[in-house]
Amino acid sequence: MQTNFSPAQLADPAMAASEKILRTCVHCGFCTATCPTYLLLGDELDSPRGRIYLIKDMLEGGKAASAEVVRHVDRCLSCLSCMTTCPSGVHYMHLVDHARTHIERTFRRGADDRLLRALLAFVLPYPNRFRLALFAAWLGSPFRGLVARLPRVGNRLAAMLDLAPARLPGRNPTDRPGTFPAPAAANAPHRRVALLRGCAQSVLRPDFNEAAIRLLNRHGVEVVQAEEGCCGALTHHMGKEHSAHAHARQAIDAWTREIERGGLDAILVTASGCGTTIKDYGFMFRDDPAYAEKAARVSGLAKDVTEYVAALGLIEPVVETDLVVAYHSACSMQHGQGIRTEPKALLKRAGFTVKDVPEGHICCGSAGTYNILQPEIAGKLRARKVANIERMRPDLIATGNIGCATQIGKGTEIPILHTVELLDWATGGPRPEALEHVARKPALQAAE
Repeated sequence: MQTNFSPAQLADPAMAASEKILRTCVHCGFCTATCPTYLLLGDELDSPRGRIYLIKDMLEGGKAASAEVVRHVDRCLSCLSCMTTCPSGVHYMHLVDHARTHIERTFRRGADDRLLRALLAFVLPYPNRFRLALFAAWLGSPFRGLVARLPRVGNRLAAMLDLAPARLPGRNPTDRPGTFPAPAAANAPHRRVALLRGCAQSVLRPDFNEAAIRLLNRHGVEVVQAEEGCCGALTHHMGKEHSAHAHARQAIDAWTREIERGGLDAILVTASGCGTTIKDYGFMFRDDPAYAEKAARVSGLAKDVTEYVAALGLIEPVVETDLVVAYHSACSMQHGQGIRTEPKALLKRAGFTVKDVPEGHICCGSAGTYNILQPEIAGKLRARKVANIERMRPDLIATGNIGCATQIGKGTEIPILHTVELLDWATGGPRPEALEHVARKPALQAAE
């Protein structure tokens, strides 16, 4: 794509990076075939190619964001399916992130939209605030019908109530900063990793990290949970650059202390949405002299937990797990990080029968805060995803992202678990509570 940015514009590193991305686009339109919003809405401006035109015109012209640009960029899920499809290597993620930051700086949203976005940024990255908000949502759930009738924001507030769990899990011993040492093993190499506690997941599903710690400890890996807080992903994708970078700096500092204290073989993540952002810290802080080197080091160590386990070849099942698993690959896993085969290979090695979900490249509609900010589109995508899963008649669903687990779980009675919970169970951990009502095969009952 031909561009016409001025030298003054290109002096801005963010603008220079976006200009380079724009020049790689050749208008081929392959991205439209895999874009969820174009699939649903059929509007060229709701495809990656259409948004690229809008973003180019806005940035190149030095314009403030218009209502039209905001509408179509807001509808983007940042699922990054277009990046997997693109034959030219257009790095759409960095372009749309820049556009969102520009929108946040130059466009004044309506009061209701500003309030909701500020509320999400104030609550979601902070576990104690989030826990309190979920209690408030539980109290407000009987009034969902009334809430939905509120003008302008009713549907989004109702979506928030819908996503809140019926009950919160209790705190468990691993839901805290600290070190979880592995049992000493003769002649075993010492491995030490950090595990992201994060924000929303530590409230909604602390059992994900609990299973990861058991699995890693059982295989001789010492696990450290630092006081890193939110990774910054939630506010980053709302264009709130200052907030996102503040969270990211806190995480980088916490992990840097652990690197200097005892060394780290890896920084592991059990929420793939967070993993995509952490792996991008090097880019996010490339022009920050105080953080560029530290951020690049953290990004280089970041791995999804299944990526790390697969590389070590740890899985040796001790329980017969003869169940059929529909594997839902989160967009942030398959498109954002390019991790496609490792989780499925691990599940198969653990004894599960693994099935790919039809249209597996299409987003479930979670996408961070998208299912709250764009509930109608998110609801249609969830219905499509659930229909594809239920058509396979699996015993359970496995995924690697808390957002997907929450989104899909609200649309089906089929149990949905994190991949690491199943790997933990197969190698000697407890049977996951979510499988309580799943019928056990005869051989399985005998084995247990």
